[in-house]
Amino acid sequence: MFFDFTLLIFFIPVFFIISITPGLCMTLALTMGMAIGLRQTMKMMVGELTGVLIIASAAVIGGGTIISKYPIAFDFFKYAGGLYLIFVGIQMCRNLGKMSLNLDGSHSYSPNGYGLALQGFITAIANPKGWAFFMAMVPKFMNYDLPLAPQMTAMIIIIVVIEFISLMIYASSGTALSKILSKTGNVQLINRVAGVLMMLVGVWLATS
Repeated sequence: MFFDFTLLIFFIPVFFIISITPGLCMTLALTMGMAIGLRQTMKMMVGELTGVLIIASAAVIGGGTIISKYPIAFDFFKYAGGLYLIFVGIQMCRNLGKMSLNLDGSHSYSPNGYGLALQGFITAIANPKGWAFFMAMVPKFMNYDLPLAPQMTAMIIIIVVIEFISLMIYASSGTALSKILSKTGNVQLINRVAGVLMMLVGVWLATS
């Protein structure tokens, strides 16, 4: 047997719940969907999914070892990441920062394919939520008594597919919202809602 199907099947709903939860990458997809549309936002997704693939691979291979050997460093990373997300959320509530829509409904992101992909990659790699989840949870869904390569391949495929679906949901929602938001007050409301969600994720990460 190459797989522990029980673990893989249980992993699917667990990861979907984590993936669909508002976080840095999902908020970025929502915001860019509003600002530049779904087609351009998909270029960002290429970089984001590449980053997720790298994080997931690192977690499967040695995430548990890293946590057990460097618990203090991991706690520091968790708290620092939580504070960063809270800071980003505050900036968005104040209609400031790169994540926020401008008051006229425009956005500072340039629809350059390479630049968008790089933004997605950096956001994924620097996303504390991603590292925290993958390092703490993914190894628990691996059966290390069975061959690692088939399990790792299946796990990564599941992760990338679910992450892509979640990004599409957020980006599509942002694009739909952009068609009905024409008043400055509504744009401010979206910035504030996204900012509050970002701060909640930061608090969740720091206290988890």
